[in-house]
Amino acid sequence: MNRPATHLLEPPPAPHRGPRALRVLVVEGDAHAAAPLLRALARQGYAAHGVTTGAEALRAHPDADLVLLDLDLPDLDGLEVCRGIRAVADTPIITVTARGSELDRVLGLQAGSDDYLVKPYGFRELLARMEAVLRRTRTRPPARPVLVHGPLRIDAGARLTTLHGTPVDLTRKEFDLLHLLAAHPGTVLPRRQIMARVWADTWSPRGRTVDTHVSTLRAKLGPGWIVTVRGIGFRLGHPG
Repeated sequence: MNRPATHLLEPPPAPHRGPRALRVLVVEGDAHAAAPLLRALARQGYAAHGVTTGAEALRAHPDADLVLLDLDLPDLDGLEVCRGIRAVADTPIITVTARGSELDRVLGLQAGSDDYLVKPYGFRELLARMEAVLRRTRTRPPARPVLVHGPLRIDAGARLTTLHGTPVDLTRKEFDLLHLLAAHPGTVLPRRQIMARVWADTWSPRGRTVDTHVSTLRAKLGPGWIVTVRGIGFRLGHPG
């Protein structure tokens, strides 16, 4: 498939950006197409890193200050990746894609993108949009490391879960799964998205991995905390 060209006409090198270069994650299904963008960003003083799949993006985004996300990926639709990142983090996301219709833009913004740029684009415009998004997001209040849902308290920093003040002994994957659901209350998360986010796996079937972990969580938390939506996935419940 031929991808629209990106015009990488570069401005002069950017001034020094401080003690640590901003980390940019470039999610682009075509590694060859991403290479010149990564080089251009590096010349502007960014610490740019590229991945080619949605599963890699879901695994790598916690280390990024900003994500440039293509929607056409080999394993997951980019909108699903965007929703997966936004479910657990406030990392700025700019969708960079060949999908240019009004509906595509609306879907991208609704999925959690902070901005939407259609290929082909100019490199100067990309830099300007990155700076604008970073300015806006710097004013956001920091994400709370503790999620509270009634008597359920999940401390991501300490990796500690308590229910009615009593610690709940969870395995690493059980904690990650519960935190993912709790970070996106009211939203049904598909099994494939859970596999990608918690197990960084979108290819192998993995049998009933998610269902098994849901079952053990229910045994430890009690009924009603994790709701199965048949044929789709799971969401956090609100026991009375």
